[in-house]
Amino acid sequence: MADKEESRSTPLGLYERPAGGRVTGIEMIAVILSLLWLLGAGVFFFLLNGDTSADMALRFMMTLMVIFLPVAMIWVAATAARSSRVMREESARLQAAIDAIRKTYLAQSQGRSSAGDSTIAKKLEEIAEAQKKTEIALATFTSTRDRAVPDLLRPAPKPSDAPAPQDQAPLPLGTPAEDLAPPLERADFIRALNFPETAEDEEGFAALRKALKDRQAAQLIQAAQDILTLLSQDGIYMDDLRPDRARAEIWRRFAQGERGRTISALGGIRDRSSLALSAGRMKQDPIFRDTAHHFLRRFDRMLAEFAESASDNEIADLSDTRTARAFMLLGRVTGMFD
Repeated sequence: MADKEESRSTPLGLYERPAGGRVTGIEMIAVILSLLWLLGAGVFFFLLNGDTSADMALRFMMTLMVIFLPVAMIWVAATAARSSRVMREESARLQAAIDAIRKTYLAQSQGRSSAGDSTIAKKLEEIAEAQKKTEIALATFTSTRDRAVPDLLRPAPKPSDAPAPQDQAPLPLGTPAEDLAPPLERADFIRALNFPETAEDEEGFAALRKALKDRQAAQLIQAAQDILTLLSQDGIYMDDLRPDRARAEIWRRFAQGERGRTISALGGIRDRSSLALSAGRMKQDPIFRDTAHHFLRRFDRMLAEFAESASDNEIADLSDTRTARAFMLLGRVTGMFD
């Protein structure tokens, strides 16, 4: 609709040059009246008045005044009438131009708003679809992990059910599979806290799979997934947040238990809408509040252990993950950094 309106010809008089310079009816009437007056005055003074005894100087002055003064008045009236007509035309042209500009502005605003709404809706649908795929993948990994629990974790049979042979030496209890697994690399842990970017992010899913095999990491990831899902219900996505990055030293101070203004830089989220929505949800929704506090405790406990041996670059990478941004957002809402 907006394209059709824009493709039309230029609206009334918007770029037209005001008409001027042509002879109108007002000038024609003024010329005719002037000629009639001059003709009548000439006939009266030069043909009908034969008195030669009057004062010639006074008669000459009176003649000029009688002849030319009415003609001047006629042309003054004609000029005023023409100016009035030009002003009316200019006013009508200006009003038409204003109306055309208003219509064009409204059409463009409606076109931009409709295009922006469709783009936002499409983006929200894509993010929701990606979030759904991530949840399905996490559920798949969790179920696979549950099925992979070794038989050593199951209760041992009673002695009466499975008597041991007399010639076989007793075997010690087995070591849990978590203790036998290699330690989780920090790079994989940080990558898992950022979650996979898309459904085709093989590196992200590989890091997430490794992190889920670690009990503490899996608990933090599950808590982060729960709070990110609740935040997405209000249209709050970590990719849209651009927090002010704090130095690694401030993260270390917070991990060591320091509070107050010295660590206030951790609350670098400045998005007012996200802060307002999170604060309102925290007050009104008890499920959201309990989930947020559980996530904050898990992240705080993890950070205290992670900061002891992590380098500054690793702490900086950790602070740039989606999980850390959720921590910064909720920490500022709850006043943790005050």
